[in-house]
Amino acid sequence: MADRPDTDPRSFVQRWLPHPLLTLVLVTLWMLLLNSLSIGGLVMGLLLGLIIPIATSSFWPERPPVKAYGKAFSYMALVAWDVVVANVQVARLILFRRADQLHVRWVTLPLELRSPEAITVLAGTITMTPGTVSCDLSADGRSLLVHCLDAPDAEEAVRQMKARYEARLKEIFP
Repeated sequence: MADRPDTDPRSFVQRWLPHPLLTLVLVTLWMLLLNSLSIGGLVMGLLLGLIIPIATSSFWPERPPVKAYGKAFSYMALVAWDVVVANVQVARLILFRRADQLHVRWVTLPLELRSPEAITVLAGTITMTPGTVSCDLSADGRSLLVHCLDAPDAEEAVRQMKARYEARLKEIFP
């Protein structure tokens, strides 16, 4: 009887918990957004953590491939740090520099990444970091158009994004 697909415990878990890590992240984020610990909040978080992955599972039938979870967590810490530092830098630019002294420019970031998940994470990282916004991915997926609030040297801005983010993402995603 355990051989029947409808009674296999793995298919039951796969159907009701298709992305367990996403469920955990959603419950954690919900509790952090509530900023209080309550049974009702936890129940609502669990409901959201179960319903959202089930509702969106058809959009991503395969789990995103991740080679190194430890490196992924260190990447998240790096991005969090960069967001804090960039906030201070952008505040300083806005408060103490005249607009005509800013080196606002568009840069094209050539991509070595090929995984759609990795490119999405890179584009999101660039956008989350104050002072930069990823605006467009080329049709062939080989370059990303980025707007920089203050980039005196476009080539240096590209080198920093590639070294700081893309190189690490190449280690995380296959």
